[in-house]
Formats: sequence, structure tokens, C-alpha cells
Amino acid sequence: MWLLDKILRAVVREGQLIITDHDGSVHTYGDPAADPVRIRFTDSGAAMHVARDPRVGAGEAYMDGRMVVEPPHDIRDMVLLVMRNANRPGAGMGAPNPLRRAVDWVAFKADQVNLRAKASRNVVHHYDLTRQFYELFLDEDRQYTMAYFTDPANSLERAQVDKKALIAAKLRLQPGMRVLDIGCGWGGLALSLNKWFGVEVLGVSLAPDQVRFAQERAEAAGVADKVKFRLTDYRDVSETFDRITSVGMIEHIGAAHFREYFAKTNDLLADDGIMLTHTIGRARGPGTTDKWTRKYIFPGGYIPAMSELVVALEQTGWEVADVEVLRYHYAHTLAEWYKRTTRHEAEITTLYDARLFRMWQFYLAGAEQSFRSGSMVNFHIQSVKNRAAVPTTRDYISAEVARLSAMEEAPEWHLDRQAAE
Repeated sequence: MWLLDKILRAVVREGQLIITDHDGSVHTYGDPAADPVRIRFTDSGAAMHVARDPRVGAGEAYMDGRMVVEPPHDIRDMVLLVMRNANRPGAGMGAPNPLRRAVDWVAFKADQVNLRAKASRNVVHHYDLTRQFYELFLDEDRQYTMAYFTDPANSLERAQVDKKALIAAKLRLQPGMRVLDIGCGWGGLALSLNKWFGVEVLGVSLAPDQVRFAQERAEAAGVADKVKFRLTDYRDVSETFDRITSVGMIEHIGAAHFREYFAKTNDLLADDGIMLTHTIGRARGPGTTDKWTRKYIFPGGYIPAMSELVVALEQTGWEVADVEVLRYHYAHTLAEWYKRTTRHEAEITTLYDARLFRMWQFYLAGAEQSFRSGSMVNFHIQSVKNRAAVPTTRDYISAEVARLSAMEEAPEWHLDRQAAE
């Protein structure tokens, strides 16, 4: 416990953290007047496992039941408390030694090479959990990217409709256009674009169950001839499109492939077309993906900095027409996903096991803190080949969002489950 004690005494200043070690010894950190978050280690090696590499060790200790958060608080409270302190200027959460940092950097770079077979395996690793699992915490449309909260009090369902409306507004769609939706998820955006504008959409993904489900949705809606989904790598698409949308996709391709990605999409877009890239982004320059996330959640994934994306766009024939930085929207989204996940602990544990449930909790809580007190944001980058493809001012965006939002009623979430609870 001595090493973790040293780290936490240097880090925790705001709020209060109380740790009970396996031997019953109690260690207190931070403001003694604050409401304490209490955690307990269940074996003699747990504290050292966390201290050796806090960014990985804390997640693993929680997943394995070696670190327990005492009610009424939970792992989200602990993560938000510790990381709010760790992200203070001058604070450090147990930075690894130079050798470990070098080894991790090499491993990260190797992980970023996403050739076709590896890219497919990486996507399946995350997205081939059962449909039932995602239905327990996503909105009814299964939007698994940032929602757009025009009001933080809005429901997740309302915010996801507004997110789709914001993307649609920036694409400036007209009936009869052909749209490529790269990384189409469960098909919700493609179906909405068709419904609102009468466009034809091709969605591509490397997640088999997502593609199957999206196809089923298009058939059920009677639009399978207009909204199609294909299990394929975007690099194997050969048609030409009037618009391209990429929502939560570029985070999966790896930093080494940004230029390849934008060169390919430039080839696929008509000369007067528009592409909208929606991605999680780094607000403070390039970095690396932490080891815990690479190992357990997004192998091969990387969150880009704006500088990395703009350089790749400039080098591949694009002109950036519009940029929007969306800061706290994903924090609100993740908080709601966490609440819904936790509400369905019994069902998730039955589907998988307690370890996966705790892993998902830790993932969502850690992601939320990175948008609240860390350096993560979302980027919207509108790119064109011809600057005349978009109006001179941005007024058209807000006007179209308001129009689409007003005409689309947001569904309610799991009314049957909520009533039962």
C-alpha cells in the first residue's frame, strides 16, 4: 500500500477518498470535510497492482473484484473524483518510468497498423456483443456515438435525434442523392436520412451483426431498395457518392491510416459533394491510446487530434469548409449510458458475467471523465472539393437542425422496463 499511498497523497486534493486495505488499515486522502468515496481492497496484492500502473491496474482490480467501491457510491464516483484531481495542472497519476513509457509507445504504434484482416478483428472485438446487450443502455435507435444535447435536461432519445439532425444539416441533402455512410452502426442514421430527404444510402461496416440488424430494419421499413448495408471494408467500395458521412468511424482506423482514409473518401465523392466527419478528438494535440482501452475495449483504436486530421485532409485534396468542436455533449451521453448499464446489472451479468459488467462500467465512467475533466471533445469536420458546395455563412445549419428536430418526435426508452422498475 505504501506506493499507492504516496501517489494518492500527491494527487487527491479536492473531495475525499478513503481506502481500506485488505488488512483493515484505513488510509484517507483529500478534504476531510467532503463526502467520502470509500473503496476496499480484498487481497494483499491489489494495492500494488494498481500502483504499478494506475491507468491499467485500477480497471483490472475493479473488473476482478479486487477493488470494491462501498455504497452509496460506485466506480463512477471514484473515477470522476480521482481523475478530476489527476487532471489538475501539476498533478500526475503515477506516470510510468521512461522504459515502460517507451515500451508502451512501441506497442501503441504496432497496434495502429490496421490492415484489412486486423481491422475486421478489431471491430468484431467490440461490436459483436449481443444485440440484447446494447439494447439495455442505448436509445431505441441504437446510436452508439455522442448525442447532441441542445439542453442538458433533454432525454438521450431527444439528443440522439438532434445529433442526426445536426449531421444531416451539414450534409445539405436533396432528394435522389446517393450517400455513403461509413461505419453505419445499426443503421439508424441511414434510415433517418432516407426518411427525411428521400436519399439513397449505402452503409458499410465490418461488424456482421450490425449489418444484419440494419438490413432487417431497412426491410421492415420497406426501404431496402433505397437503404442498403454491406459487410465490407470502406477501402473496397468503388461507387461514387454525392455525400459521405463518417460517424464514430475514424477512431477505429489507426493514426497510420488517416491519409489513406481521406484519399479513398476523396476518390469516392462527387466533385461538388460534401463529407461530414464526426469523431472523438483530442483538444491538446496528438497522443497515444491508453493500454487498458487498447486491451479491453478498442484494439487498434486511436482518438485523433485536430492537427492530425487537418494535415491528412490537406494532403489528400480536401478543403475544410467548417469545423465545430462539441465539448460536453459526450459527457452527458456517457453518464446516461452508465446509468442505464448499472440499472440492468442483473441482465448483463446473465448475458455474460459480472466481470464484463464491471469492465463496461469502468469503460463508461473513464470515458465520461475524459470529456468532463480531461482533454477529449468531439469534432465535426465538413470537407469539400469545391468551396462553392456550401453557403457563405453557417446560418443554414441551425435553421435545418431546428426544422428536422421539430418534425421528428423522440421515442421513449424502454417504457416496459421502466414501469417494471
